[in-house]
Amino acid sequence: MHTTNLTVQEAQANLSKYIACLMPGDRTILCHQDVPVAEILPIKGRSDEPRPVGLGKGLAEVPDSFFDPLPASTLNDFDGGDGYVRSR
Repeated sequence: MHTTNLTVQEAQANLSKYIACLMPGDRTILCHQDVPVAEILPIKGRSDEPRPVGLGKGLAEVPDSFFDPLPASTLNDFDGGDGYVRSR
């Protein structure tokens, strides 16, 4: 277990570096004017493996009406009312 004290200024400049170094059991204490204000811990069970597809299957139902065409008034809200969808 390793504890690191980190000032707000150090966190603003190098937070991604400190997070990348966190290992199980480590913790980082974030301090403001030498007063501890927050604790950063690694998430248990973190994995670099991609999450499997379908973890939420069966948790919600999508009604058939979800696939119905949107009303013209809603489509007008998206495209400015002239039928032309603008890209950004």
